[in-house]
Amino acid sequence: MLDRRQFLTASTATALATKTSSAAPPQVLRIAMTASDLPTVTGIPNNGGEGFRFLGYPVYDGVVNWDYSHVDQTADATPGLFESWTIDPGNPTRWIFSLRPNVLFHDGSPLTIDDIVWNLQRVWDEKSPQYDASAAPIVRATVTMMDRWEVAGEGKIALYTKAPFSFFHYLLTYCLVASPRQWEKMGRSWQGFAKAPVGTGPFKITRVVPGQYAEMTRNEAYWNKDRIPRLDRLVVYPMPEATTRVAALRSGQVDWIEVPPPDAIPSLRDAGFQISLWPYPHTYPYVLNCAPGSIFADVRVRQAMNFAIDRDGLCTMLNGTAKPAYGFYPPEHPFFGKPQMRYGYDPARAKDLLRQAGYGPDKRARAKIMISTSGSGQMVPIPINEFLQQNFAAAGFDIDFDVVEWGTMIVARRSPPSQATSHGDDGINNSLGYTDPSTMYRLFATASFPPVSTNWGHFSNPRFDELVARAQTTFDSAEQTRLLAEAHAILVDDAAWLFICHDLNPRAMSKRVTGFRPAQSWSQDFTRISMT
Repeated sequence: MLDRRQFLTASTATALATKTSSAAPPQVLRIAMTASDLPTVTGIPNNGGEGFRFLGYPVYDGVVNWDYSHVDQTADATPGLFESWTIDPGNPTRWIFSLRPNVLFHDGSPLTIDDIVWNLQRVWDEKSPQYDASAAPIVRATVTMMDRWEVAGEGKIALYTKAPFSFFHYLLTYCLVASPRQWEKMGRSWQGFAKAPVGTGPFKITRVVPGQYAEMTRNEAYWNKDRIPRLDRLVVYPMPEATTRVAALRSGQVDWIEVPPPDAIPSLRDAGFQISLWPYPHTYPYVLNCAPGSIFADVRVRQAMNFAIDRDGLCTMLNGTAKPAYGFYPPEHPFFGKPQMRYGYDPARAKDLLRQAGYGPDKRARAKIMISTSGSGQMVPIPINEFLQQNFAAAGFDIDFDVVEWGTMIVARRSPPSQATSHGDDGINNSLGYTDPSTMYRLFATASFPPVSTNWGHFSNPRFDELVARAQTTFDSAEQTRLLAEAHAILVDDAAWLFICHDLNPRAMSKRVTGFRPAQSWSQDFTRISMT
């Protein structure tokens, strides 16, 4: 049942959506997110991938964007506000980018190189007036290779990496661009800017009701004429409760919901709703604390955990909305490699590995895992973890859960496991993506321990570090693939994480929604969607 606030919110949106005039009814799409709160709207959204999906890329261009047009393959990087780039032949750490001409912010002001510098300072220059202390770490945790920049001529800027880094352009998709003029106008504060945000994207934010919804309208002046939205308005609501989202969809209060409960999918189909399932670069793991002193510092315990779970049974319970995971990448991915370990459901082998590690009936293996109630890419975490808990118990593990809100988990993962934000937990059940070829470096390299980047679990393997470092310094794609595949095999054999499943990005929508083509990406293209 909808609570009163959500009912009023949805009712207001319904009234807006059904308002008519002498012209055709407005094209309005209303979406219920899984987030427990509205993502921030200032161009560095919180709430993980869902924040960027709904209040990042629709409103703000990256200096490099994602290409959603090839739905049969993982989305690739494509020129955004930087229309082209080259690597200095005399210095492989120097990338020279050309600014796209004739781009206007939503406030009508033209985009300049100075605006790019201003936005870079927002993230990397702690002495600049616009430095955004609360949001900058979201970008810095991913764009770890940024060193410095300099204007390189009319309409050009040179960005320097800390070392030769062939995947740099992928990381720049996290650098979204906000209007400096609007920041000045709104009191030179990001809190003020949030009341009337301005970017350059295909949609512009026209109303924000904190904690309730954000409304966006079509940007008729968008620079990419092929991506001027067909919708008049796009409205997004935070609705963390899966049953609430389903009720809102069934009653017509929203047109689209993220992550319908798996057990509701058959009845939604029978009622005429569309169910979208499509692979995307996602994995659903336990990020394990491998630091000395942790139970998971022993590779045998990590391997035992991977043999303890019934992945096929779990995916059946999830009504086919996920597929089993046997590593960070799925087996068909070119980076999967040839690991020696293949983690099937084998409780007996799990028990034997625990016995070798010193555990048994008189000394059970105990651990506490942080899980969330909902969140971006988290599917249905409570039922999933209850299923896994039974698997663990049968194999000799006693696993307890530390249940937190999604935002708490995101903060925890950006700090070392020894910090208070991690609550002393032995692992974090945080869904993550492989959006670009440098992802393994950020998540598993020794050099990526927090706060530098996001290797929360302190996994460390010298051979792995060597391989990913070499992959990042070569510009030969075949050699990159060979090196990353060998590196990934190490992750599997060392059981760096508990590899559970790969989400198929389920969403349910009204039959009135047309033109949606799900991209293999954590973000999606809302510009081609229409309402009938």
